[in-house]
Amino acid sequence: MSRHVVVTGASSGIGAACAQAFAANGDRLSLGARRTDRLPAVVDGAFCHALDVTSADSVEAFVTAAVAANGAIDVLVNNAGLARGTEKIAEGTGEAWREMIETNLLGLLEVTRRVLPHMVENHGGHIVVIGSVAGHKAYVGGGVYCASKRALQPICEAIRMETLGQNVRVTSVDPGMVDTEFSVVRFRGDENKARGVSKGTRPLLAEDVAECVLFAANRPAHVNLDTILVMPTDQASPQMVHRTT
Repeated sequence: MSRHVVVTGASSGIGAACAQAFAANGDRLSLGARRTDRLPAVVDGAFCHALDVTSADSVEAFVTAAVAANGAIDVLVNNAGLARGTEKIAEGTGEAWREMIETNLLGLLEVTRRVLPHMVENHGGHIVVIGSVAGHKAYVGGGVYCASKRALQPICEAIRMETLGQNVRVTSVDPGMVDTEFSVVRFRGDENKARGVSKGTRPLLAEDVAECVLFAANRPAHVNLDTILVMPTDQASPQMVHRTT
């Protein structure tokens, strides 16, 4: 029987790849993003709805509409997130920090707190969080972004404890360098600067991360993959990357 899978930040990158992987698996999709014009092209026939995870009203409207369209939510892929700038702590103004924390941390909580009670009520479900290697190891100019991703680890642990015995699974998929629009967003549209991040190396593809997500979601109900840390072969840490040029 097909599952109802909800993907946030589904308009591009890892979110879009996850949606396509679940669709190919035969699941029903509800896709949310701010760039709603991109959503219909991600998966043909998927339910699409505007979603800004930093707005409680937007989250409420999205979850309500998704359930009305596709029924109870079986899998939630919390993908919406971003990095903004490379400010060192002493140089920060706070604007980028607030955006990252409101999106990566509070936004995830806003979505999850609306979906999780239904999973508990229905005695089953799977929360998937797209984290980052940055949540495991900090780097210069990324302190707040790293903090926003590291904070997801105790949240996932707490959810597992709070839903123990309710057949709810929680998985964090934490990728290293991925070839998506991530760096374009981080550098506010500066594509030349963004290309320099992966120049001369072989990053992961969004599809590589999506395969990890689908693999975790397709384990038997008694099997929970806690954390999947996946990095390119050419990467050993956020700042240690092998480059040919």
